[in-house]
Order: sequence, then C-alpha cells, then structure tokens
Amino acid sequence: MRGALIIPGLHGSPDGHWQTLLQSHTPFARRVEQDDWDAPVLDRWVERLLSSADANPGAIAVAHSLGCILIAHAALRVPDIKIGGALLVAPADVETNTDAFPQLRNFAPMPTTSLPFPSMVVASSNDPFMSLQRARMLAESWGSDFVNMGDAGHINIASGYGWWPAAHGMVDALVVTADAAQQRKTRLFRDMPGKRIPAA
Repeated sequence: MRGALIIPGLHGSPDGHWQTLLQSHTPFARRVEQDDWDAPVLDRWVERLLSSADANPGAIAVAHSLGCILIAHAALRVPDIKIGGALLVAPADVETNTDAFPQLRNFAPMPTTSLPFPSMVVASSNDPFMSLQRARMLAESWGSDFVNMGDAGHINIASGYGWWPAAHGMVDALVVTADAAQQRKTRLFRDMPGKRIPAA
C-alpha cells in the first residue's frame, strides 16, 4: 500500500488546513517536517524531502504552495527520487512574489523540467500567489495533469479549504496512475534482453 508524504509550504499547514486533515485521515501518511517553516532554505528543505522519500519509497507526495516548487527542485536534483506520484496544489510563484515574500527568493528560478512520476497540478483562477496562466504553463512543463478549481483563492484555510474530500479522490487517482506506471516499467524491464528477474 502506498503511503502519502504531506509537504506544506511557507509557514506550514496548521490545524484545520486540508493537508493536516488529509494526513489525519490517510493511513501511512507522514509529514515532511522542516526545521523552520517561516524561513525556508532550499538546500535544507530538499535534503529533508529526499530523506523522507527514501524512508517512504513510492509514496504519493501531497504538496501545497511552496511545497510544490520544493518537489520540482528535488526531482531535478535527484531524477530517481523515490516518489510514486505528486498532487501539487496551488503552487507558489517564487519568481514574482519575492517583494512581499523575500523568503521565496532562494527557491527561484522555478524548475521546468518534466517530473519523473505521475503528477497533477491543481490551480485557482484567483490565486494571489500564482496566475492561472502561469500555473497551466508550469503543469505543461512538468508533464502534469491540470485541474482548474475556478475562484478558489490559494486553496487554503483562508479560502475555505479545511476538510476537502476532493483531495482524497485526487490522491486515489494518482495511486492508480502510479501503480499502472510501475507495472509498465516492470514489464519493460522483463522484456529487456539479458535482464534476469530476481526470484520473488
């Protein structure tokens, strides 16, 4: 059974946030804890994410805001990162919000290489932290499915997203996609000449 890695953004996800509620209702869910949620340092945050992924191989990453950009940086540095799939909700634009949020500067530029696992970007038409057009372009660069939530703000507590059943459905869909991708990879490996499949 695939677990879930909960990956908050700047300031973390407090009680009542949909990520926190999803974690409490999802078996084998683990939060990627950072030393300082208010002062993100890219290298340290990436290191913590990679460590958590190694400890929970194949888990579905459930990220919000800056956490989405963190996943892209980690995947760029370690293409074989042990993540099975990723739900990327309301990614933060670290290239245009730096005047109001200078903490984001060391996360720029945003990686735009294709992610090495199935992913889904969920965005809003009135998110103050990233325009819908930018989010759509980012999803295309990452090779992610794209969901437009309409006027949903930053998809956080302030915009009314506490308990969010749709997030569970999206995670379940990613589990199915990740399992199918793993099965295809296994079949390709078996069909490669000269490869010997270890006995179960």
